[in-house]
Amino acid sequence: MNYILFDGDVRNALLPFTYTRPVADIRVGILTIREKWEKFLGITTTTITEEYLEEKFPMVEMEINILLNSSYIPTKPLVEMVKNLEPNQAIFKGEDVIAFYTTDSQEEVDFSEYDQIEFDDDLIQIKNTWNIFNLNAEAIRADFDLITEGRKSQPIPETVNCINREDIFIEEGAEITFATLNASKGPIYIGKNALVMEGCMIRGAFAMGESSVLKMGAKIYGATTLGPYCKVGGEVNNSVLFEHSNKGHDGYLGNSVLGEWCNLGADTNNSNLKNNYAEVRLWNYETGRFAKTGLQFCGLMMGDHSKCGINTMFNTGTVIGVSANIFGSGFPRNFVPSFSWGGASGFTEYKTNKVFEVAEVVMKRRGLEFDEKEKRILDHIFEETKKYRNY
Repeated sequence: MNYILFDGDVRNALLPFTYTRPVADIRVGILTIREKWEKFLGITTTTITEEYLEEKFPMVEMEINILLNSSYIPTKPLVEMVKNLEPNQAIFKGEDVIAFYTTDSQEEVDFSEYDQIEFDDDLIQIKNTWNIFNLNAEAIRADFDLITEGRKSQPIPETVNCINREDIFIEEGAEITFATLNASKGPIYIGKNALVMEGCMIRGAFAMGESSVLKMGAKIYGATTLGPYCKVGGEVNNSVLFEHSNKGHDGYLGNSVLGEWCNLGADTNNSNLKNNYAEVRLWNYETGRFAKTGLQFCGLMMGDHSKCGINTMFNTGTVIGVSANIFGSGFPRNFVPSFSWGGASGFTEYKTNKVFEVAEVVMKRRGLEFDEKEKRILDHIFEETKKYRNY
């Protein structure tokens, strides 16, 4: 059986993070959505996504295929139902299709001719950017149970203060010294070869990916996820960093999401609550205007390869596109388009040749190559987002 993850209708609601990846590769909880499905299924998946992303995220079609809606996070009952799908059967949640059976000989899919099976249990669906952080506690708990089932944690070092140790799991090679781990409000997962330096205080739910680093004295509130190879210091609350992103110094990050290859300069702070306690509005790429979130707490949404200088201040509900570089005094605007260079005093276009120079250096430091495939993706995003750069 071949399993193919598709973006579905939510792709545009998840920009800027889906400019550079399919919905399946969004990280929420400990794992990406793709990693969750593959762990449950025990098989590699492929992807139907935007044409310009296909070179990096190819789709492989076989004689028999099950297509999976990437916005839904799998559970054991759902996966069992998916595995038992037969020809002309589809699983629905209300009006949304979650999974359906198809063959390479089918020219089109007409669900009116399918046997539609309703899935009645609760599911986590990532429909908006803020779901990545405000549903993160549930996602961490589900992933924690999935990853640790039948396994034994590495011993908690004697110098570590801990509460509710049965909900703390430490992978092989992780190093923790003179830290405090409080898992009374949610599980704590420390990934392989991760480093928690002296004086760190962590409250669950919390997940730390492979080889990530928490610097001395960091204060981490749940529900927070650090993807693999991240470096974090200062104060973080209910935020998700995808991979290879840094907030290495003092400053506050709350109710926020950072994509890959982001860097926040020392003493960067974001607001996550308006002074008048009003509902937060976020930039909506579909409508081209700010839209209500229904949230009182909502911070910074920052796309891949974006960075900011020291002492940067971000207003409540700020959206930063891909490959933006922000610096200077004062608050920059609440929506900074992709490939923008500047700050509160004004922006200019950040040319791709300069973007590529920085990306090459940054990735080389981590032993990775910024290749032609990555350049072509950013070139496409540069052209697609020109309409927003009306400075």
